[in-house]
Amino acid sequence: MKILVVGGGGREHAIVMKLAESPKVTQLHCAPGNGGISKYAQCHSVKATDIDGIVALAKDLAVDMVFVAPDDPLVMGMVDALQAAGLRTFGPKKNAAILEGSKVFSKELMQKYHIPTADYHVFGDPKEAESYLKTANNYPTVIKADGLALGKGVVIAQNEEEAFAAISSIMKDRIFGDSGSRIVIEEFLTGPEVSVLCFTDGKTVKPMVSSMDHKRAYDGDEGPNTGGMGTVAPNPYYTPEIAQTCMDTIFLPTIRAMQTEGRPFQGCLYFGLMLTQKGPKVIEYNCRFGDPETQVVLPLLDTDLVDIIQAIESETLDQLDIQWKDGCAACVVMASGGYPKKYATGLPISGLDENGQVPGCLVYHAGTKLDGNHIYTAGGRVLGITAIGDTLADAVASAYQGVKQITFENAHYRNDIGQRALKALS
Repeated sequence: MKILVVGGGGREHAIVMKLAESPKVTQLHCAPGNGGISKYAQCHSVKATDIDGIVALAKDLAVDMVFVAPDDPLVMGMVDALQAAGLRTFGPKKNAAILEGSKVFSKELMQKYHIPTADYHVFGDPKEAESYLKTANNYPTVIKADGLALGKGVVIAQNEEEAFAAISSIMKDRIFGDSGSRIVIEEFLTGPEVSVLCFTDGKTVKPMVSSMDHKRAYDGDEGPNTGGMGTVAPNPYYTPEIAQTCMDTIFLPTIRAMQTEGRPFQGCLYFGLMLTQKGPKVIEYNCRFGDPETQVVLPLLDTDLVDIIQAIESETLDQLDIQWKDGCAACVVMASGGYPKKYATGLPISGLDENGQVPGCLVYHAGTKLDGNHIYTAGGRVLGITAIGDTLADAVASAYQGVKQITFENAHYRNDIGQRALKALS
C-alpha cells in the first residue's frame, strides 16, 4: 500500500513511524510533514487544510489510502472530498467530525442521549453570558469557545474578573475567530483526568491504552494551557472497573447516538474524561488521534495499524483482536522558550542522529525543519521524546535521559512529567 498522511506534527510523525513498521506499506508520503517525518516519508509542501491540494496530490501520487490526522481538515470535510474523488480514507466525515468541531453540538448530543458530562449553558451574546455569571456566582467555572482553537479554547476562570476577561477575548476580540461566536459555560469538575483514544468503525468500539496528558506549561501544573507538554500511558487511575463503566455509559452510547443522528463515526475518537466522585464524565471529544497522547499510545500497539485501518474501512472491527505490548510509555515534550506565547524559530538542534533520533528513545518531531543535513526548530512544541519501559518509572527515567542528549537554545520542558501517575501507583 501507498499511504499519504495529512499533517505535520508529532502525532503525524508517530503515525508515520507506526505505519512504516507494517510489511503491507510500500511507500509513505506526508503533507506537509516536517524535518523528522522526512526521514520516514516523502514530504510534500501542501498545507494540511488545503482540501483541493490534498485531493490533487493524492490522485497525482496514486495512493491507496489517505490518513487525515489533524482536526481542522477533518472538521472542514477533507474526508468527504477525498471519498468523492474515489480515494480511500482514514478519518471521520464532516458530519461526524462536528463532535470536536462544535462544543455546543457535543454538549447537546450528550444531554439528549444521557451521556454523563458537566452541566452547561450556551451563549451567543456576551452580555447574556456576563449576566448569567453574575447571577450564578459559582467559581471556578469553565468557559469554552464553541469551535476549534488549537486546543487552547478553554479557560478555567477562578473569579468574575477572569470569567469576564475570557468572554471578552473569545466573543468580542475573537482571538479564535468564528470559533468564538458562541461559548459554553459549564460546571467545573474535579478528579483525575484520563484520555482514552478509541478505534471505531461506526458500530464497534475498541479502546486503546489509556493515557494522562500534562496540559500546563510549567512544573506543578502551573502556567498557561498548552497543546500538551507530555504524556504517560497507561493511566493508573483508569482501572478495569472504570474502563467497563466508560464503555457502558460513554463510549458505546456516543457511537450509537452518532449512528442514530445519521452521523456514523469511523476512525479514531478521543474521549477526554474526568473521573469525578459521581463517576466518569466527558470533558471533551476529539475527532482524531490526540497530540501528544498518540506518541505514547502507538508505540505500545502490537497489531499492524494497517490491519486496523482496513477493519474500520470494511466495518469488521468486531472481528479483529487488537493486541498491546506489556509495559509503559512516557513522552516529554521539548518546546521553544516562551511557548505557548511568543517564541523564536530557526534554531539548530544538536544531539540527534541522521534519522533525527537518539538511542533508547523514539523522538517524534512536532515543530522541526530539515535544511540540508541539519534539523532546526520550526514551532512551539519542537520534539516529543518517548521511551518505553517495564514500569512507568523506567519509562519516565529513560525519556528524561533522552531529553538530556538533545539541546537547542532556550529549550523548555517540564521536569515532572509522570510524577502524578507515579504518586498514584505508590
